[in-house]
Amino acid sequence: MTTWQIVRIVAGIFILLSLALGVPGSPLFVNSWWLAFTAFVGINLLQSGLTRWCLMESILRKLGIKPGN
Repeated sequence: MTTWQIVRIVAGIFILLSLALGVPGSPLFVNSWWLAFTAFVGINLLQSGLTRWCLMESILRKLGIKPGN
């Protein structure tokens, strides 16, 4: 697996988990403030798309994960 694949998988997991914890109709609902985490992940995805830089991808490269194309 490459760094960009891992970043997207983790982002998807974070979004789904925060929605499950933040949407009142969810059986896992905790608090609506979890939706702020969804927004945070979305903002980071937008930033990395515009700047072509992602902190998590840089960390994964330093851990020895091969970069993607």
